[in-house]
Amino acid sequence: MGKTQPNLYAFPGVDALAPALRSYIIQSQAAGIARHGAFKIAVSGGSLPKTLAQALLAPAQGSEDRVDFAHWEIFFADERAVPLDHADSNYALLKAELLDKIPADQKPTVHAIDVAHLDDLQELADQYEQVLVASFASRDSVRLPIFDLLLLGCGPDGHTCSLFPGHPLLRETSAWVAPIDDSPKPPPKRITLTLPVVNHAVRVAFVATGAGKKDIMKQIFDQNDGLPCALVNEGTGERCSWFVDEPAVEGVTFPRRAFL
Repeated sequence: MGKTQPNLYAFPGVDALAPALRSYIIQSQAAGIARHGAFKIAVSGGSLPKTLAQALLAPAQGSEDRVDFAHWEIFFADERAVPLDHADSNYALLKAELLDKIPADQKPTVHAIDVAHLDDLQELADQYEQVLVASFASRDSVRLPIFDLLLLGCGPDGHTCSLFPGHPLLRETSAWVAPIDDSPKPPPKRITLTLPVVNHAVRVAFVATGAGKKDIMKQIFDQNDGLPCALVNEGTGERCSWFVDEPAVEGVTFPRRAFL
């Protein structure tokens, strides 16, 4: 691990996890809006959008518990090279689970991929990088974009975004957004934020639930063997928080922290 270690928060189940995740996101939202008048967040797909919806669409429990979607600027940590209404699209998944359920007067700004470039992965990645450049200032003035929060999942192989174990893309150091045409998990053609961008965020939060995650969680936390999720832990330290249920960390010896 690095100089500091990630926060591992374990809950009995998703019903207990969701309110804590909401509180964490609202803290991150407040810091982002105070910093630059917006909340710049990137999300991944998988089971995350459903958990996010459970957390964020719940009624507010007071003025300090308000999700201010109108100030949100949502990006995608990775996306599949498919139309936006395709079953494999992370945008389509987030739209169905969360975006369509947000009141019209609170709609966030959402940055989807430009489907005009689906046949040219490098151009698709380059165009999405230009979206980041437009939001986070020119590449001449910043080396890397600084997201207020990245909300990520953890695959059963330890991948996150579309950064897979042992893949050459893990060594990418200059691009903000990179194409991948040989994803071991279908569909093979995707774009993804690169590891330096992920590790540069103000905060990173992983959500991992279910007993099916316990073996990979042992590898990530107890063996630290270079899996992409472990590389994020190492690169971000205490800026990284894991929201998990107890079945996902059964047998993991890494210490849990109480969520306050």
